[in-house]
Amino acid sequence: MPSEADILAPPQRVAERVDRWETFLDGVVPAKKDGVGANLLISTWNLRAFSDLTKAWTTPDGASPKRNFTDVHLIASVIRRFDVVAVQETRGNLRALRYLLKVLGDDWAFILTDVTLGKEGNGERLAFLFDTRRVKPSGLACELVVPIEQDAGVSAGELERQFARTPYAVSFLSQGQTFTLVTLHVLFGESAAGRVPELKAIAKWLAMWAEREFGWDHNLIALGDFNIDRAGDPLFEAFTSTGLVPAPQLTGLARTIFDDPGAEHFYDQIAWFTKGQKHRPVLTLEATVGGHINFVPDLKGERTLTELSWHISDHYPLWVEFAIPGP
Repeated sequence: MPSEADILAPPQRVAERVDRWETFLDGVVPAKKDGVGANLLISTWNLRAFSDLTKAWTTPDGASPKRNFTDVHLIASVIRRFDVVAVQETRGNLRALRYLLKVLGDDWAFILTDVTLGKEGNGERLAFLFDTRRVKPSGLACELVVPIEQDAGVSAGELERQFARTPYAVSFLSQGQTFTLVTLHVLFGESAAGRVPELKAIAKWLAMWAEREFGWDHNLIALGDFNIDRAGDPLFEAFTSTGLVPAPQLTGLARTIFDDPGAEHFYDQIAWFTKGQKHRPVLTLEATVGGHINFVPDLKGERTLTELSWHISDHYPLWVEFAIPGP
C-alpha cells in the first residue's frame, strides 16, 4: 500500500503554485502591522461545504470530495493574511478544518459551534479562525437565542422559530482593543421574502444586545453570509433596519463567483453600528480599506466554475482593515 501523502510536504509543483498565489495576495491584502500604524485585519468567508477531504495533491477523476491537499494550501494562504476569519459552512466532518490548521501551524487556533441539527441547519457549524500572535479570545462566546416576547423587540409573528443556524458571537482582544464578532449564515430558503423575518430578528437582536454592551465600550461587528440579494431590496432594508451599516469599503463588490457583472448579489457582509445611535457601542476602530479576493483568474485553470466552487468555494473572501488607535 502506498504511504499517505504528507500535507506539510507539498511536491515542488504545488509549492511553486502556492508561491505564485502568495505573490498575488501580497498585492491585494495589506500586511499585518504592529506598533505605530498598527492594524487589525478581519475577514469573512463562506467556504462551500467545508467538510471532508481527498487526501491527495490531485483529486482523481470522479472522486469525491473534490477538495484536496493542494486546495487546502491555497485556502490557507488566504486565511493567514488575516487576524480573524469568520468561516461559514464548516460541517460536522472536520477533516478539512483539521488539515487546514496543520498547514496554518501552531500559531493558529479556532472556536466553533456544534453542528446545527435539522434539515434547515444543513449540518453546519460557524467557526472563527484566528492568529494567536495578534488576537486572543477575551472571554465571551455565545449563541444568539431570541426570546419570543414583545418586550424583547421580536414578536412571535416576526420569527416563529429560532434561527435555522444560530448566530455565534465571540469577543477578542488585539493590541489593547476589545471587539466582539457576530457571525451568521442566514437560511436561504425557498424565496427571498422568506428570509426577511430572520434578518429582521437578527437586526433587532443585535441592536438590543449592543445596548446592553454599551457600558463595556466594545467594538461590535456583524459579519457572515446574510443572503442579501441587492442593496436597497427588502432583505437589505431588514438587515439595516436597526442601524447596522454595511462596510462602505465593500460597496459594489461581487460576493460569489457565479455573479454576472451588473447583476451582483450581496450575500456576504461586514457591518457595524455608527455614531449618533444612542446606547449602542460604535467603533473606536477606524475602518480604512477593504475588499474581496477574486481567486477565479489564478485558481480556476481548466475547470468549470462549478468544479472550482467545490475545490475552493463559490463565495469570495471579504475583508476590512481597521486602524488600531495609538496610546
